[in-house]
Amino acid sequence: MRLHHVSGLLAAALLITAGAAEAQQLPNPILFVTQYPVTDDFATIGAVFANHRGDIALTGRGGDLYIRYPDGSLRNLTQEAGYGSSGAQGANAIAVRDPAVSWDGSKAVFSMVVGAPPQQYQYIDSYWQLYEISGLAPGQTAVITKVAQQPANRNNVSPAYLSDGSLVFASDRPRNGAAHLYPQLDEYESTPTPTGLWRLQPATGQLDLLQVSVSGAFHPFVDSFGRLLFTRWDHLQRDQQNDSATNDSGTFNWTGEAPNAVATADRSEVFPEPRITVPGSGVAGYTINHFFPWMVNQDGSEEETLNHVGRHELHAYFNRSFDDPALSEFSGSGDRILNFLQMREDPTTPGRYYGIDAPEFYTHASGQLLRIDAAPNVNPALMRATWLNPRVNVNFSPDYAPVAQPADFSGHFRNPLPLSDGQLIAAHTTQWRQAGNDGTRTAPQPRYQFRLKRLVLGPGGYYVAAENLTAGISKSVNFWDPDYAVSYSGPLWELSPVEVRARTVPPMTTSQLRAPEQAAFTAENVDVNALRSYLRSNGLALLVVRNATTRDRADRQQPFNLRVPGGVQTVAPGGGQLYDIAHMQFFQGDQIRGLGGLTTPRAGRRVLAQPLHDRPAVAANAANPSGPAGSVAIAADGSVAAFVPAQRALAWHSTAPNGTPVVRERYWISFQPGEIRACDGCHGVNELNQSMPGAPAATNTPQALRELLARWRDRQVDLIFANGTEERR
Repeated sequence: MRLHHVSGLLAAALLITAGAAEAQQLPNPILFVTQYPVTDDFATIGAVFANHRGDIALTGRGGDLYIRYPDGSLRNLTQEAGYGSSGAQGANAIAVRDPAVSWDGSKAVFSMVVGAPPQQYQYIDSYWQLYEISGLAPGQTAVITKVAQQPANRNNVSPAYLSDGSLVFASDRPRNGAAHLYPQLDEYESTPTPTGLWRLQPATGQLDLLQVSVSGAFHPFVDSFGRLLFTRWDHLQRDQQNDSATNDSGTFNWTGEAPNAVATADRSEVFPEPRITVPGSGVAGYTINHFFPWMVNQDGSEEETLNHVGRHELHAYFNRSFDDPALSEFSGSGDRILNFLQMREDPTTPGRYYGIDAPEFYTHASGQLLRIDAAPNVNPALMRATWLNPRVNVNFSPDYAPVAQPADFSGHFRNPLPLSDGQLIAAHTTQWRQAGNDGTRTAPQPRYQFRLKRLVLGPGGYYVAAENLTAGISKSVNFWDPDYAVSYSGPLWELSPVEVRARTVPPMTTSQLRAPEQAAFTAENVDVNALRSYLRSNGLALLVVRNATTRDRADRQQPFNLRVPGGVQTVAPGGGQLYDIAHMQFFQGDQIRGLGGLTTPRAGRRVLAQPLHDRPAVAANAANPSGPAGSVAIAADGSVAAFVPAQRALAWHSTAPNGTPVVRERYWISFQPGEIRACDGCHGVNELNQSMPGAPAATNTPQALRELLARWRDRQVDLIFANGTEERR
């Protein structure tokens, strides 16, 4: 890793009063950060992914936390509270990011990294940590307090308040806290990544993993309906670093996640199918790479894409899974998105979410504005992206080669913030694409200059940047990289605005058992709370599929004529091959892929999918000797029920009687201890299923759940009898 070294004799010039042009009235104060403009766009602060590390080479130093009042006046809050400095960056040097305001508007939580290398070639460990600030009103004194009992020596970023006042944030803390698994590496570039979303009760120190992310979760917040929304990177595909026949990246597999696991020469992968089509296999090569809006309840349950929206609604193209003439490639009509980043809800229109569509590289996660309407009652089949800038502005060639600037280019945008009076502000730069010269490593000259601006409607009804919110905030800093002396004097980026105001506290959302599953519990005389207690104490969840033969009628890329041998079938009009499905095979994400070779392995590991082998789950499920490893049988009514490990990434697919995959689901999903999660099918139905004339989502009482509950009930009775606590009657 690189470090920043600073050479040092520059003075800071802080411009803290707004000029007349910038003093336009806004309804409330705006909290925002300034950021040293890091010119590199790969895995640095502000990048699309892997932006969470506090190393000075990736983040720089010199930024601050500011508040702008409606009259245009500014306060440098971190400087006022005794943090940060100009010139040579040393022990008190800081960078700040991600402010979020409490529900009553009296305080805010944010991330800050403190300290810089004191001399050339000296590396120091630097981690983003959570802090709270009070004293935001004019005339008050800013007081900053480090949040107690958060993960130490780990990067904790993007905090927000949950409805009960606890904190949610993204962290790179290992899923189970094991130091030897740090850091987790993503599925794309094998770059360190956050492990998911965590909840902290600062008063008690209770820390819970709400959502497991294999390649990263970003910008969580609670919307007005009480849902915890975030952007997640979906990249569940085979390891591209493992493609080379000569193993140029030195990939290898550990025998497991345990501290005493052994590094082996094995490089095998079992799931999903290869990235590149294998000639003669009849199976299409598979890749996936997008940043979609996701949601969970505030207790971490019921993880799914926002309203169950999918690629059919938002993406332009993806391939079919098999060489089956009945299957077709998907080509979406109308404007489709690449990614949906930096999501924020419109306070004047609950359920309307603004975001940024930007490529993974070259623009510092800036792109074009769009919005999606997705209140809980909006069917995902009706969800569409509305472009607020011309769509052509984000047309990039497949290899990101330089392209000409469009005539209607209005700049790149970041961090959109809809305000309580209907206005819209965002960080904005006029720069087209990241290309050309950004100066040198020691003397950066960044061409991207993000300034907070008010947005107004312009030609064609699209938003364009209007006035700056500040007169510009400049600083001179110097630091070590750590072997090079870096000096910068100029404007800082203005990013991550939030409105300081009191808001109605949303309800706490939790998982609710639905009627078909409740009917199964009643029929088998099993107490739901007793089962939940068993699940929690064993680190398990219960997953139910009502009818795996039903699929959303829009999905013609996967087999859709499905039958359970001797049981139910669901067939679409027009004929075509009928596929038998007999087993549901589960995979768990194990952090076992190493890089760098057996003799000098890199720190950290990538997650690989392995057949379900978690002992509590396997022991709790009925044996399925005729199925593939990690599978359970599909019942005659198409239903599936399985105990699965909680707080671990899971994926699954249905298979033929001989274990060959049929319907290949390709998302990681995680569950909470005690969660009972039911899906109507695989791909769940949004409006109608694939049958003729079409039917709504399945509502049958799942036979597989009844069988599983009966087995669990009888085992509990046997255990009680064996322990001598009750006589058998």
